[in-house]
Amino acid sequence: MKKASIITYGCQMNVNESAKIKKMFQNMGYEITDNIEESDVTFLNTCTVREGAATQIYGKLGELKHIKENKGMIIGVTGCFAQEQGIELVKKFPQIDIVMGNQNIGRIPQAIDDIEHGVDKHLVFTDCEDDLPPRLDADFESKKTASISITYGCNNFCAYCIVPYVRGRERSVPMEEILHDVRQYVAKGYKEIILLGQNVNSYGKEFTNGDNFARLLEEICKVEGDFIVRFVSPHPRDFTDEVIDVIAKNEKIARSLHLPLQAGSSTILKAMNRGYTKEQYIALANKIKERIPGVALTADIIVGFPGETEEDFQDTLDVVREIQFDNSFMFMYSIRKGTRAATMENQIDEAVKKDRLQRLIDVQTACSLAESKTYVGKTVRVLVEGESKKNKEVLSGRTSTNKIVLFKGDKALEGTFVNVKINDCKTWTLYGDIVE
Repeated sequence: MKKASIITYGCQMNVNESAKIKKMFQNMGYEITDNIEESDVTFLNTCTVREGAATQIYGKLGELKHIKENKGMIIGVTGCFAQEQGIELVKKFPQIDIVMGNQNIGRIPQAIDDIEHGVDKHLVFTDCEDDLPPRLDADFESKKTASISITYGCNNFCAYCIVPYVRGRERSVPMEEILHDVRQYVAKGYKEIILLGQNVNSYGKEFTNGDNFARLLEEICKVEGDFIVRFVSPHPRDFTDEVIDVIAKNEKIARSLHLPLQAGSSTILKAMNRGYTKEQYIALANKIKERIPGVALTADIIVGFPGETEEDFQDTLDVVREIQFDNSFMFMYSIRKGTRAATMENQIDEAVKKDRLQRLIDVQTACSLAESKTYVGKTVRVLVEGESKKNKEVLSGRTSTNKIVLFKGDKALEGTFVNVKINDCKTWTLYGDIVE
């Protein structure tokens, strides 16, 4: 049996698309392997959100070149970096056989066949950016979690982001197709459904039938079965009262909401083209907390955006302290060629960015520990993920608020919900015992 490897970089959208690529290879009769040394085909599913991603991809292509020279191999590259580079990628790395844009992965079986039979030496597909990609079956590595893309592309054009240029304008998937996927995944036993999109809560804006994100969530919650729904990522500007109300009344929707902040300064938010102010973001976060008791909020935060002053940075720290995020994904700004921010004046010195990032991490760590302490003594419902990676003697799972919980139990509980009484905590982790 021939063997195939899929190496994934970047976001959950790429993870979802790699699951589809994996299923295609299985349907073609390939065995999936993590050992690229024994692979007949290797696909890199790439990211280009951060400038440093190219270095990692180039290094892997060099490694694959040596394997191809020694034993032969078909090399394919897909994802955002492939979409951005196109034919230039083949010119730089002639060992590549196939370049597939984000929307063209459905062509992989035919492309493999054409390469194997010598129809073409190189194949490059990066077209059809205005169309929805075909709906494809997927094989997820997790036994408990399935993901569904509900939108593709983005219309926001944030000053630091390359995504609209490589994934195209925003397109929404018809609701019935999404509901079909939810039903089939729940029927297969998946307990967690993650809805994906660059801006999920603008879902349906181009529709004329009234379908929107609030209605989609409502319809998903009507699907029979014991499962939980998560979604990433919403945009604060598009987080409507209707969506908040749907979440509040449906226990199937996770009580963990990712609400990207990016910066706490209204001046920097305007420069980023985020479409909201510091005050509007705080008001939204407080509204969500009031209407959805017990909700945990997380955020993305960038420090050192061009022109950010110490006062601007203090505004970010103020928002983190006021909102008390359960966790944040924190980054130093890095130049991404092709974006508006790359050509802005007043780029921030690396040492200043590193200092600000560490100070932000310190504040967020204190907030996260304070939030974890609120769970001690409480009983929470946990979706069991399996054995802990660090300690095989205990199980690991997550609450609806996405907190990691460690507890003793039979590994046969993987993929089920259990009640756990929390006895202790650390900054990011809760510890407890299963109770009836």
